[in-house]
Amino acid sequence: MILAGKNVLVFGLGKSGISTSNLILAVGGNPVLYDGKKDLNKEEIQNNIIGKVNIFNGEFREEYLQGINLVVVSPGVPLDIEPFDIIRSKGIKIIGEVELAYEMSKGEIIAITGTNGKTTTTALVGKILQDHYNSVFIVGNIGVPFTERALLTDNDSKIALEISSFQLETITNFHPKVSAILNITPDHLNRHHTMEEYIRVKELITLNQDE
Repeated sequence: MILAGKNVLVFGLGKSGISTSNLILAVGGNPVLYDGKKDLNKEEIQNNIIGKVNIFNGEFREEYLQGINLVVVSPGVPLDIEPFDIIRSKGIKIIGEVELAYEMSKGEIIAITGTNGKTTTTALVGKILQDHYNSVFIVGNIGVPFTERALLTDNDSKIALEISSFQLETITNFHPKVSAILNITPDHLNRHHTMEEYIRVKELITLNQDE
């Protein structure tokens, strides 16, 4: 994925949104930041960004999409809200933070999801990898955004990635070397609405895997 010179709307400015913005800047892209919070502390956000950026908040306006080539959405943002209808109507591609990090990273990914136990399992797998390899990253839902480490990886890196259903909703080419679904029990139904949809999203972890 080539982002140099591209205008990218980062939708959602939590920890992953800030890391996403910094990654885009690091590869020569132009991030535009948006968050729906009316009381967003723009100064604090800017202080955590490695370059000067435009930050918008509150009610979403169609004008924010002017010249935008790509939208990267943070995991906490549901995809069934009105702004995404507008974005889709304009034919602008929408991906998630994990998809962006995957496109920008090297090495092999061990992806772990599940309703319960995925943080513990990811930490354990990460420790096992650290005992055997020199370049190991433990990232994702475990607390360190994948985008924060993606550019530090190399072809020999091993990446233990905890991935949630919110992150799996927006994958496209994401292809882990190994994936694990630990368990699936009712959860996040306010986001996914039905158990069938929750299961479908969890199973997306294997979307691009081959034999």
